[in-house]
Amino acid sequence: MISDTHGLLRPEALAALEGVAHILHAGDVGKPGILEALEEIAPVTAIRGNVDTAPWAAALPDTVTVKLGGRRFHMLHDVKELTAPPPGADAVIFGHSHKPGAEARDGVLYLNPGSAGPRRFRLPVTLAVVETGPEGLHHEILPLLD
Repeated sequence: MISDTHGLLRPEALAALEGVAHILHAGDVGKPGILEALEEIAPVTAIRGNVDTAPWAAALPDTVTVKLGGRRFHMLHDVKELTAPPPGADAVIFGHSHKPGAEARDGVLYLNPGSAGPRRFRLPVTLAVVETGPEGLHHEILPLLD
């Protein structure tokens, strides 16, 4: 999972995503070339963020729920716009704040992979990897820079 690239796709992000089965981009893509480069690694599901206002981004939905590995992932850019997770969602994936973090609420994983694009303030540059399994979801937030 990746978010807030803002037009910058770091080689460290590409290396961290190598070998994944599917990539979720939680918005603020910045440039269409970002999604094209990610598609070379794995299928991509992406949503539109608040900076994705150019005509190419009109094709991106504001929210989407995708089923992967038998689990349902609901994506939106700003989690503050979510009143409740969709029924049956195993995870809510979001971005916007550039702050990586994860917490379980009522059996639903809320995961912000952080920003993989330009550093904002002193926040880390990160993305996340999630594995699905019979026991549920296992996530890891990966720092891309020291």
